[in-house]
Amino acid sequence: MIGRNIPQVTLKTRVRDEAVDGENPFRWQDVNTADLFAGKRIAVFSLPGAFTPTCSNEQCPAFERLYDEFKARGVDEVYCISVNDAFVMYQWGKSLGLEKVKLLPDGSGDFTRRMGMLIKKNHLGFGDRSWRYSMIADDGVVSAWFEEPGINDDGVDADPYVESTPEKLLNWLDDDAAARKAA
Repeated sequence: MIGRNIPQVTLKTRVRDEAVDGENPFRWQDVNTADLFAGKRIAVFSLPGAFTPTCSNEQCPAFERLYDEFKARGVDEVYCISVNDAFVMYQWGKSLGLEKVKLLPDGSGDFTRRMGMLIKKNHLGFGDRSWRYSMIADDGVVSAWFEEPGINDDGVDADPYVESTPEKLLNWLDDDAAARKAA
């Protein structure tokens, strides 16, 4: 994965727009991943689904809590990508009280498929979902990659969360900064 370009796909998002009347002042906005990653250092984590236990209780809150640590190490943004639609991602972020991590809906799984991380969770009634991973991308190119072991489609209920933690990415950023300084 290291050195691979981030897939260029269009994500269907919803943005607040006060010009929209009613109780739900949001409009659709297409966002291209090329624009999201261009010229920036981005920390990304992907997970099986909004409102699921490990994702809601551990992974997403940990990235939110450590957001300022990422910023201090030169990361421009922290993105969470999940194979969920924009409505679900918005409500999930609201329920978690997220203010810093940007939730990106990959509703059709196009980004996740092109990253090679799309798996089937049919045995749980989820359909296609992302395997859990995290990465650093510099100007749209993968610089660091952390993937949970055991990627599978075969109905195994394992949901590891060891390799894709924010701490692993922060350690990599520290090592990368030390290597650059020594060079």
